[in-house]
Amino acid sequence: MDLLSSPRTEHEESPPVAANAPSPETAPAHTPAVNQRVAGLIPALNEERQIGNVVRRLRAAVPGIDVVVIDDGSSDATARKARDAGAYVLSHATNMGYGIALQTGYKWALRGGYSASIQIDADGQHDVSDARQLLSPVLAGETDVCLGSRFLPHPQAAPNSTRYRVGPVRRLGMTLFAIIASLATGKRFTDATSGYQALSTAVLKLFADDRYPFDYPDADQIITLHRAGFRIQEVPVRMHPNEEGRSMHSGLLRPIYYVLTMLLAVFIALIREPIPRPATEAAEMTSEPASTSAASPKEPS
Repeated sequence: MDLLSSPRTEHEESPPVAANAPSPETAPAHTPAVNQRVAGLIPALNEERQIGNVVRRLRAAVPGIDVVVIDDGSSDATARKARDAGAYVLSHATNMGYGIALQTGYKWALRGGYSASIQIDADGQHDVSDARQLLSPVLAGETDVCLGSRFLPHPQAAPNSTRYRVGPVRRLGMTLFAIIASLATGKRFTDATSGYQALSTAVLKLFADDRYPFDYPDADQIITLHRAGFRIQEVPVRMHPNEEGRSMHSGLLRPIYYVLTMLLAVFIALIREPIPRPATEAAEMTSEPASTSAASPKEPS
């Protein structure tokens, strides 16, 4: 199956493609090119209250970014609010799951030939002022994946600010998978379940594979990337409590299900044959795809 196709989307807006995107022969290996382009990926499910502000804040924090919201079967006005805020929108006909929503965004970014992408949650918990700190080492060629850690000391944190608070079951899961990821890779991780990430195009290509998980891509993918030879680092970021008290891991049963599912996924990631790192990183990503009618997002007034 074509890895760059998005058969799961009901409505798709094609990404803009730069006519003068650099080839791998002419683009500097470790210095950001002048015309490097970044995609902002936001999976969303029934987030009409927050999505507009999240899109606008991300566009303001990273000038020139193309934001795409993957509407994962929302029953509210998430898609309209995102488009009104200036985002492209990809809509799933039904709820497909967090991992599938991310993968739809990865394929969209690959088609557009972006230099890097950053993914954030739609509920406003991820502080977009840290987005450029995440993107910088990826665009500079210093790492392939930059994870935002809510548990590393942040240089701009308020003096009296409290640590990120989670329930005891979630805290146990976070700690457990940070330890597992650290042991499996030989590199210390403090927040292996963070969804605030910046990724290179080579990582996007790997994640566009059908083996990408449909529900919770977390510590297992850190192990998969490490075994494939990708470089991974963490930087401190700020995360805020969900204003509505909602989370994909809220309640009692969901965190337990997550822990059990992730333990199985980690076990599979450790025993299966490593997925080879893509031989070329930008060559296939910078070529212009077949002509399609691109619907531009509505510019906010």
